Amino acid sequence: MATEAGASIGNANDIVLSFIKALNDEDFAAARKFAADDLKFIGVLGERDGAEAYFTDMERMKLKYDIKRVFSDGDDVSIFYDIDMGGKTIFSSGWYHVVDGKINSIRVIFDPRPLL
Repeated sequence: MATEAGASIGNANDIVLSFIKALNDEDFAAARKFAADDLKFIGVLGERDGAEAYFTDMERMKLKYDIKRVFSDGDDVSIFYDIDMGGKTIFSSGWYHVVDGKINSIRVIFDPRPLL
């Protein structure tokens, strides 16, 4: 199946899953290859503009993702996962958008109460 832009669904899916695997492995250089320079991150506890700001935080936090379910629709990939956030496991959902083979936006939602 192809999207309007001609990219196959598997491509966005593969990019996002490779990105998550690299983050889990703490291979931030590999993960960075899957992110656009102008990456926009929007989360419950804040926003980051640009890949450098995002990866500065990721290298400090070293989150671990336990993927439960993946849904793909063209260049959009949504994942349900448990995220280990410093000893607390938080069920979350992430929406990743891929443009030209790179993740250019990430939106993550979760209940932040266990962290507060």
